[in-house]
Amino acid sequence: MKKVAIYRTFSSDMQRTESITAQTRACKVACSQKGYEIVKVYADEAKSGKNDKREQFQQMISDSSLGIFDIIMVHKLDRFSRDPADTMTYNKILKNNGVELLSVSESFDNTPKGAIMNAVIVGMNQYYILNLAREVKKVKKKMPISVYQMAEKL
Repeated sequence: MKKVAIYRTFSSDMQRTESITAQTRACKVACSQKGYEIVKVYADEAKSGKNDKREQFQQMISDSSLGIFDIIMVHKLDRFSRDPADTMTYNKILKNNGVELLSVSESFDNTPKGAIMNAVIVGMNQYYILNLAREVKKVKKKMPISVYQMAEKL
């Protein structure tokens, strides 16, 4: 039986913990359907996937060398990382440690077609975070300072 570590996260204080609960539920259902055993759950709350400065993420990567689990399962690849360089770097570390990264929502295999689909998804994840940053800057420029300052306090 394959051993699974679940990684779950949400990126900002403005999101709700229900996001983490839903991610966990989806991963548990997928593990149950495949006959996998969940041995560890890692969670970073209010941490962006645009970089790797996430305590539980780093612990999970470190633990991947210990043989605790065979698979890291995420709800979506953007929960693992939105940065293509980080995704490639950490995927290589996981592969060297004999650990596979699986997404519940995005399915791809180890074929050439699967590799290109993975690259497209990773590229779209980066596009999302870059575009979101641009849109936030645009809104900040248009928003009166007093309203913006009030929104920051929420």
